[in-house]
Amino acid sequence: MVFLTQVQGVLKPIAWVLGNILNAIYNFVELFGIENIALCIVLFTFVVKMLMLPLTIKQQKFTKLQSKMSPELTKIQQKYKGKKDEESLRRQQSETQAVYAKYGASPMGGCLPLLISLPIMFALYRVIYCIPAYVTDVGSLYGSIADKLQEISGYKNTLMDFMTQNSLVLSQQSGCSSTVIDLSIYQDVPREYLIDLFSKFNPANWDAFFSVDLFSSIKTAAVTINEATMPVSEVVDKIVSVNGLFGLSILDRPEIKSISVVIPVLAVVTQFIQGKLQTAVNSNKNKAADDPAQQTTKMMSTIMPIMSGAFCLMLPIGVGIYWIASAVFTIIQTLFINKYLDKVNVDEMLEKSKEKNIKRQEKLGVSYDNKMAEVAKTKGLNYNNSSADDYDNTSYKKNSNKKSKQTGSDYKRSNVSYSSKSIAANANLLSNRSSAKKEVKNEDTVNSDSNDKSES
Repeated sequence: MVFLTQVQGVLKPIAWVLGNILNAIYNFVELFGIENIALCIVLFTFVVKMLMLPLTIKQQKFTKLQSKMSPELTKIQQKYKGKKDEESLRRQQSETQAVYAKYGASPMGGCLPLLISLPIMFALYRVIYCIPAYVTDVGSLYGSIADKLQEISGYKNTLMDFMTQNSLVLSQQSGCSSTVIDLSIYQDVPREYLIDLFSKFNPANWDAFFSVDLFSSIKTAAVTINEATMPVSEVVDKIVSVNGLFGLSILDRPEIKSISVVIPVLAVVTQFIQGKLQTAVNSNKNKAADDPAQQTTKMMSTIMPIMSGAFCLMLPIGVGIYWIASAVFTIIQTLFINKYLDKVNVDEMLEKSKEKNIKRQEKLGVSYDNKMAEVAKTKGLNYNNSSADDYDNTSYKKNSNKKSKQTGSDYKRSNVSYSSKSIAANANLLSNRSSAKKEVKNEDTVNSDSNDKSES
């Protein structure tokens, strides 16, 4: 299947930025007389990984905090295991939030870097798959042949027959979906469609293309590229060289009985090492052996490399090169980041995390007092030194005893204060006024009843 030149949809702006980076890398290595897409993919992967380094460090820091919180969170889950009543669920949520407050973390802290990196990864894959659309000099090579083809009268029907015989399909890619393009609706095939078609030709496809009687004249036709005139046959040779890698074409799919099988094998090995390294980082001695999260992580670290190897057999070698380079750079980054984090004082990191969390809450108009942190720090959540029943001595139970005197909204806000100008403060003020009116009304009713009794 052949995808149209540039990515459409929500990934388009991200792909445009990444495409400009890849184009700059190609122009840079071209200054040294090197014109090779495989090398550019490796350098491109390195640059993108370096740009995403802050997100990677943030993710690793959260993982380190998670490993500290995990024993306490696990004991909370065990404490309320099987309890589905509203009171138990509320207590479990309160204790869990207290643990996160103790460490200055957020339950969604590990998701943000992933949510940011996923669109980048999807766009990165599309850029690598549509290199002529983003690398100007490579696109001009294919464009010169497309221009010569469009000069031939009646080429469209012959081209469609050639595509059918060689199982080539044009498809418009938008996000995660693709739409097949019907060339018969066009009087003249758009130039970018022809570039996309030619960009997926391997040496065998070029030989078959020029063997067609109508297209044979193109091979000897002269074209001008970057002020240099050459026959189309030399342009094709240059294209093959640009897409070459140790005698292979990055446009071909790996074959089991070929040396190209080393690509999926390397993809499996490097990603397996990457997964094991990250599993070792995420593991914690205090974790239970039957911890579902830990079991899922171990399972994914085994399954994902195998899936990558299977995909590498179905996709062009160029995609496999990207996966290998990405895994290698991730391994190197993980080793260096872990070495850096090992030197960081955990207590200092916790304090900084707490300060950031407090500032984040203040921006939202909610400032938490120290009660929740003290509870997490001393009695109810200090599972290493006290039993789970100590939680009954916390401020939660004291507040729960007052529940009958408070509204549900007041009860939930027992440990929270609000900025004077925040929306939350106004909402709380209205709630308190409403509660006060209800209390006055109830008192009037009681007084009225007592008066009636005295009169009678």
